[in-house]
Amino acid sequence: MLKRGLTLALVSAVIVTISTPWATSQPPSEQEAAVPAYNSGPPQKGTKLPAILAKEQLWGDNAQYPFQTHAYELASKIPAVLHQQPCYCYCDRMGHNSLHSCFESTHGAQCATCLKETYYSYTEHQKGKTAAQIRRGIIKGEWKQVNLQTAASIN
Repeated sequence: MLKRGLTLALVSAVIVTISTPWATSQPPSEQEAAVPAYNSGPPQKGTKLPAILAKEQLWGDNAQYPFQTHAYELASKIPAVLHQQPCYCYCDRMGHNSLHSCFESTHGAQCATCLKETYYSYTEHQKGKTAAQIRRGIIKGEWKQVNLQTAASIN
């Protein structure tokens, strides 16, 4: 009986010792855990990013509003910045690896999230912010404040 009690005490002590680090560590916040795919830095020297569609390649539903085509113009000015941004439409589930991927096709023209994040990224880049600073703002959701109806006037 004493032997069984000592064994139980030893096993309990081992379990507590092993589980303590997990019990005291904080899980990542829901926001941190749900950050979509992005590239942590610019493309390596000599690496050419896939082309962003020219606004002339957009037609029909993809060019219905001025803010759609203008977003592609702005995206083509900051491809390395967009390459380093996550896209909260979660298109990484379709194989995209950053916000840049959205503008390699017509996907960006049909997605308010992609459009708002691009206008946000461009505006913040014009203010002198780094891609990492812009990414922090995107993760915080600051892009949600972009008004697409007035965004076409952003230069």
